[in-house]
Amino acid sequence: MEISPNAAPPVAKIVDWGKYQYQKMKEQQKTRKSSKQSELKQMRFGLKIGSGDLDIKLRKIRGFLSEGHKVRIQIFYRGREMAHKDLGYVMIDKIINLLEDDAIVEQQPQMAGRNLSIVVRSK
Repeated sequence: MEISPNAAPPVAKIVDWGKYQYQKMKEQQKTRKSSKQSELKQMRFGLKIGSGDLDIKLRKIRGFLSEGHKVRIQIFYRGREMAHKDLGYVMIDKIINLLEDDAIVEQQPQMAGRNLSIVVRSK
């Protein structure tokens, strides 16, 4: 195996190939173990959520963001609330304004069935 090709004369070393591959594999496992995997966390809100409950959920979202995770914020509609979809968008705007110091909106609000969701990540 060539160690330093630019040196004069070039430096070479005889290596046990199996041992070299094993060490290389162990090193990759170690780096994979130490690197932190970012997850997509999810927080669900109803339209009729109280201010205290909203504060607790926002505190939890800030915790997720500080750990480096992305968060999907989901507003779910029940029954006849589907007739007032605009209230969900108002709620999303309120949440975004409360989180604007900590989060950036990565995915704009979108409806999927009875759910309105956005994805935010930390600044």
